[in-house]
Amino acid sequence: MSESRYDVIVVGARCAGSPTAMLLARRGYRVLVVDRATFPSDTLSTHLVHPPGVAALRRWGLLDRLVATGCPPIHTYEFDFGALVLPGAPGTEAEPYAYAPRRTVLDAMLVDAAVEAGAEVRVGFTVSGLVFDDAGRVVGVRGRGPCGPEMTERARVVLGADGLHSLVARAVDAPCYDEHQKLMVGYYSYFSGLEMEGVFKAHSRPYRSFGAWPTHDGLTLVGGCWPFAELNDIRKDIEGNYFKNFTLAPAWAERIREAKREDRIVGAALPNFFRKPFGPGWALVGDSGYCKDFFTAQGISDAFISAELCAASLDDALSGRVPFDVSMAAYQSARDRHARPVYDFTLQVSTLDPLSTDFEKVLEGIDGNRQGMDAFARVNAGVTSMEQFSADWGPSPAA
Repeated sequence: MSESRYDVIVVGARCAGSPTAMLLARRGYRVLVVDRATFPSDTLSTHLVHPPGVAALRRWGLLDRLVATGCPPIHTYEFDFGALVLPGAPGTEAEPYAYAPRRTVLDAMLVDAAVEAGAEVRVGFTVSGLVFDDAGRVVGVRGRGPCGPEMTERARVVLGADGLHSLVARAVDAPCYDEHQKLMVGYYSYFSGLEMEGVFKAHSRPYRSFGAWPTHDGLTLVGGCWPFAELNDIRKDIEGNYFKNFTLAPAWAERIREAKREDRIVGAALPNFFRKPFGPGWALVGDSGYCKDFFTAQGISDAFISAELCAASLDDALSGRVPFDVSMAAYQSARDRHARPVYDFTLQVSTLDPLSTDFEKVLEGIDGNRQGMDAFARVNAGVTSMEQFSADWGPSPAA
């Protein structure tokens, strides 16, 4: 067998792949990143980076670069339940803001950071399969660039950062666990003339929800959500149902009528699962290894955190300090420990069920209480767990 040219090949260069590659390259490893996309390019995404994800960008030295793109900071999360409206601060004193950068901006910035760290990046490169040795260990990838013949590249580890439908995960038959059915379907678009002034605003009604937050170029992302059981009916008239949702909040419907939609309406419904994120010669990071409904918009922040955890464990393994299986089992444990509170909270709220009587009383109790409203905002931002909020303020939504 020929010697591995790389320590790690990362399949997928977006919010999980490029940060992991960057962190490994900064440690001196030979890293190749491949992606069939070219950058800048868009992808389906709520693209909200909550304060924990913003903190990761700060640790990596990239937050100032993001701010310089003109992405507006979000200082308030406001939750409108009809008769009850709860505004709160989503962050902490150290990291007070969220941001919602367009993926055309964010992903290109992350790819550039990986290159600057020393990683080799090949865009427009489609992976057709993995390479296995006689013992069944992954030792590389096969693929081709835009114009060239199929080639094989070898590495000590192949890392799948290629999203929900990960080729790497399928090729190694990575086992899933804690799976849950799709709960919600959502569609979104972008509007001009809809100034949010630093506010993420969510409207919740029984079996309906819609929200808005500011992004680049003076635009506002506006999304609507329905129970997954209604998917077929929603698809019959996506635009009509999208705008019909807003009539549940007349003041918001008026604002939408005065704004201008600048893009098509797109959407998706996501499954909920964990995958075992490692095996002989392979690992998974980001949505490849852990996916959930996008109602809580935690995908990017979780990708950043899992990138840090994965890079640290791969460093332990590649350096020889810790056996690969032991190090990567620690990564899985740390990833799941971080992800579990957000995962469970997402499963609770993505049903779009009406508030329970007990939880409605909890929210009424914090109305006007700055500490309580901030605490609720921080649950939705992934800063505080619902378990901690419930211990401090009362029963959870599932009570």
